[in-house]
Amino acid sequence: MKVFRLFALLDHLRSAVSPVSAEVLARALDVSPRTIYRDMATLQAMGAPVRGEAGLGYQLERGYFLPPLRFDADELEAVMLGLRLVRARGDSALRAAAERASGKIGATVAGDAGNPFQHLPLRAVSRRKAGEEIANRWLPLFRGAVRERRLVRLGYVDLEGRGSVRQVRPLGLTLFDEVWLLTAWCEHRSGFRNFRLDRIAEAAETGGRFRHESGRRFQDYLASLREPGPEAGGSADQSRSKGLNSGVSQI
Repeated sequence: MKVFRLFALLDHLRSAVSPVSAEVLARALDVSPRTIYRDMATLQAMGAPVRGEAGLGYQLERGYFLPPLRFDADELEAVMLGLRLVRARGDSALRAAAERASGKIGATVAGDAGNPFQHLPLRAVSRRKAGEEIANRWLPLFRGAVRERRLVRLGYVDLEGRGSVRQVRPLGLTLFDEVWLLTAWCEHRSGFRNFRLDRIAEAAETGGRFRHESGRRFQDYLASLREPGPEAGGSADQSRSKGLNSGVSQI
């Protein structure tokens, strides 16, 4: 996401002892130099004291620091509940990340009275569910595939016990009360499909990557759920919407 990239740019510049070229920053963040130019313009427009010198690169003015985070009571409780829900329902990597994030936020808001964030009397509890171990086995792979836009070949068993093998573009993940659901563009069916992680029998990245295309993105899928069907019985997208909203993937 762009906001994370902007913070990463500031971190790179803050730790540099000399100007850093757009090419070096682009390689560090795995983007194009043109993206770095646009991001630097955005930072300058936001008031960050970034100075660019032709032939040298970019650097931060001396004395610049990021302001501390400030949360009100409701915001702290919302963040804590979200982190504790992730710790209750995520895979091991997500749980560890939630723990680290909790520590960072707690250190930021801690004051003379100690660390009130870490001791908020709020809990998120999740009962162990059938298929949870299977879902957590695949969750890291698909989180990475969504983030890095990597193609995946998967073997799937639907609710009626029928098996199939698909090559998909993983677009997004949704956490329901009972299941994790993967929304993907299915190359075989040329359409959006939902897959319950606990019903995936096998999965592996193909080594290929995909570009986001208009009409085949996660936001396009979500928009399709709000569109009325051509008939009273509803369109295929509406059927998938019902499956999404109920936590059941009908494919």
